[in-house]
Amino acid sequence: MKNRKYPLLLSILSGLASFTASAQTNWSEHIAPILYNNCTNCHIEGGIAPFSLVGYEKAVAQAGGIKATTAARKMPPWPANSQYQRYAHERILSNEEIARIADWVNSGTPKGDTTKAPANPTLKKGGSITGPVTNLKMPDYEVNTKSDEYRCFVLPTGFTQDRFLTALEVIPGDLRVVHHALIFHDTSSKPLQLDAADPKPGYLSFGGTGSSKSELIGLWVPGSEPYYFPSGFGIKLPKKGNIILQIHYPGGVSGTFDSTRVILRTTTTALRQVAIAPALNHNAPSLLNGPLYIPPNQLKTFNNTYSIPVNLSVFTVGPHMHLIGKSIKAMGVTPTKDTIKFVDIPAWDFHWQRAYTFRNILKVPGGTNLYGTASYDNTTANPFNPNNPPQAVSLGEGTNDEMFLVYFWYTLYQNGDENIVIDNSALKNVSKTVMAENPDFKVYPNPGSGIFKLESPALRAGSCGIKVYSASGKLLVYKTINIAANQLSVDLSEIPAGIYLLQAEQNGLVVPARIIKQ
Repeated sequence: MKNRKYPLLLSILSGLASFTASAQTNWSEHIAPILYNNCTNCHIEGGIAPFSLVGYEKAVAQAGGIKATTAARKMPPWPANSQYQRYAHERILSNEEIARIADWVNSGTPKGDTTKAPANPTLKKGGSITGPVTNLKMPDYEVNTKSDEYRCFVLPTGFTQDRFLTALEVIPGDLRVVHHALIFHDTSSKPLQLDAADPKPGYLSFGGTGSSKSELIGLWVPGSEPYYFPSGFGIKLPKKGNIILQIHYPGGVSGTFDSTRVILRTTTTALRQVAIAPALNHNAPSLLNGPLYIPPNQLKTFNNTYSIPVNLSVFTVGPHMHLIGKSIKAMGVTPTKDTIKFVDIPAWDFHWQRAYTFRNILKVPGGTNLYGTASYDNTTANPFNPNNPPQAVSLGEGTNDEMFLVYFWYTLYQNGDENIVIDNSALKNVSKTVMAENPDFKVYPNPGSGIFKLESPALRAGSCGIKVYSASGKLLVYKTINIAANQLSVDLSEIPAGIYLLQAEQNGLVVPARIIKQ
């Protein structure tokens, strides 16, 4: 074993070195600022999260979970791969912040001098958009549902002339029950008819609104901030239209009322018109190897493409799948063979889907081919699979059906658009993972038929990410497990026989192992 080196992630080491010479890591000076800046939008009394992290006592009660989930980058929820693309207003922790949290927990969670702690945050109730705005409130709705409920509420705008939307904000009436919301604009009478036919306020509708005239204008997920379009841009809202607010209420909620509001800042001045459309989608001819159908007990990957006819400026991207989705990725290849990276979600989670806005407007030249890849896991190994035993899943609007969509917020390109800055704040350090050299790993049994064990001195007890790739590089398995010191066991009985790459990932370090499945 001597004379061998095990390189750790340099950024983690530099982060640790930056504070080892200072005062001991403590809650008051170091941890509270991290939690209050990144976590307590949700983890606050009355928030959607199941517990609060406001105050030392509540943070200490969750210390072990905070360390594990931040080290695994499961919290704050930010599914996008930060090695692929960086975005505006990222809700992620830096390597140094993650190291700080680990050091605090490992040191016994010292409290420190509370006079140096930041003021406790309070639950945000009012809107943030300033200036003349239009406030639209849904009728009070009593939520009583045993399963996921998707309900649309019709909110007339009262606009007597066409307007352009320049900022949008959603204020949930009850953060504990509003899981996410989609906001549409509609000029037809169909939503009103559907509302009138439902005896309760609003009407049930999963997926779309039930109207072909509805156009998506925004969305809200926990932790969302108001959406501001860059100066001179906006979404056109024709007069005499309605806002359709579709809210997802999770199952198991009863006896509580919601009264969510939508705040619109608009202008009658004509602006450069922004549209939102799923340029990559599950319909022919975009879907190359359809139809979208995943048989039971199978992993399937689908590809789609779309050719951009004219120069476009892209602001935001929003991928969408359902419960058995495992990963989704979108990119563009220009006529000059340059690659435009839009989004990569290596571990899809239906409960944490969102849109991602770029730091600068992206120019997408005419002739660019958009490409999308989405993988689905319809096996019992997928913890989100709604069916046990697995059932065939095909394209549809229901929660248990599937979709493959990538939405783009875009407008026609004008010279210099790519120089328009949406977010110029400093990027957090989220450097690449590093492959362990000479990891001295042992894998057994290898070949094996079910459970594989891996031992390496580079591994540590705690949370560990597990990825398994096919020989062609396709990600087949992605999970997080708790492991004992220097060793792990992973059940790979669900994958077919073949040769694979197994990767164990911890705090930026990757231990790779070649395995043979019999």
